[in-house]
Amino acid sequence: MAEQDRYLWTKNVDGKTRVGLTKFGQDELGSVMFAQLPSVGDQVTAGKTLISVEAEKAVSDIESPMTGKVVAVNPQLDAGDYDTLNSEAEADAWLVDLTE
Repeated sequence: MAEQDRYLWTKNVDGKTRVGLTKFGQDELGSVMFAQLPSVGDQVTAGKTLISVEAEKAVSDIESPMTGKVVAVNPQLDAGDYDTLNSEAEADAWLVDLTE
């Protein structure tokens, strides 16, 4: 299993692919203190860095699971509130929505 497959989940939301941080990823990283995400309109490439995360256990670059265009960024993360990446509800820990 590729590392990003353990750290990220994907789900179809209204025809877009939502990408989020898995519970495994949350546990491996520890409490997230900072995340650098792409912006709406950015192109991301499968296997290239999607998000850079600073957390209590690690500083990591996490690779994108797909190639596409960023059409939405989690507004809480965009506002600098990284607590959502430490949420017990995995669905709250979404990062971006992508289209192919």
